[in-house]
Amino acid sequence: MQMSESKESAAGGWLSYRSDIKVLDCTIRDGGLMNDHKFDDEIVKGVYDACVEAGIDYMELGYKNSKKLFAPAENGAWKYCDEDDMRRIVGENETELKLTAMADAEKSDYKEDILPKNESVLDMIRVATYIHQIPTALDMIKDAHDKGYDACVNLMAVSTCPESELDEGLELLVKSEISAIYVVDSFGHLYSEQVAALMKKYLDFARTEGKQVGMHAHNNQQLGFANTIESIIQGASMLDATMAGLGRGAGNCPIELLISFLHNPKFHVRPILKCIQDHIEPMRAKLGWGFDLSYMITGVLNQHPRSAMAFNDQKNKDIVKFFDEITLDE
Repeated sequence: MQMSESKESAAGGWLSYRSDIKVLDCTIRDGGLMNDHKFDDEIVKGVYDACVEAGIDYMELGYKNSKKLFAPAENGAWKYCDEDDMRRIVGENETELKLTAMADAEKSDYKEDILPKNESVLDMIRVATYIHQIPTALDMIKDAHDKGYDACVNLMAVSTCPESELDEGLELLVKSEISAIYVVDSFGHLYSEQVAALMKKYLDFARTEGKQVGMHAHNNQQLGFANTIESIIQGASMLDATMAGLGRGAGNCPIELLISFLHNPKFHVRPILKCIQDHIEPMRAKLGWGFDLSYMITGVLNQHPRSAMAFNDQKNKDIVKFFDEITLDE
């Protein structure tokens, strides 16, 4: 049931909402990690239309990554987000939905492949970086800003960052041209108390420079939604989510749960449910995202899910053997 009115609050509590919160749908971008970004146009258009109808703030169409590093013969169009491909789906995007694409540090020919803003339907460039790649990320951020885009940064695998390095990295990033910086639980390892501590740290750095803080949660321990709620309570204002949780491995915070929780009357869950029914769930049997024991194990161990993804590609699966092998060096 869609709520007709809500009460604005400083927190994300029951029957309250915060008008500063923006929701970003990254179904196609994160979900593309499960199928080499080979989505039919009908599916991408279905997600786009649903985001428009549902009142979602941002949609991430995919990556802006290098064709020299990632062969087009092996990857779909949404690995690169060429302008013609994007416009084939969104036209001139004469809607309130803002469009974004992600560029990976050290994996993007950003100087050549990211056009000036006045030549693109994109509104924002999201730079994804590991802590050791921050010098490259800073140049990418400046490049996007100078071309006229809003820019933000996803600092990945924060659960593996030594605190001293994290503090130094945050200080550099918040002084850059970004509008927002994301806590990214890449391995689905964090618990709510860790999310709370990280949010407080990020906000302490970000507020001094007038930046926002976002949350990108993975669901290895079935905490993607809960950790996103915790981030809201602490003050996050940019929230990533995907339809039916579609995303790499265990997937992401489900957007249908998130916008239902937010109680902001601008959001409408029905178009999301229809898109899930028509386009997303029919892919589940083939793509196989979502919580399972192998992803749980890598999440608990704070490891990249690539080993679990390889395990799930096997015909004969022995979860106990997988556990024994992955914990051999623990």
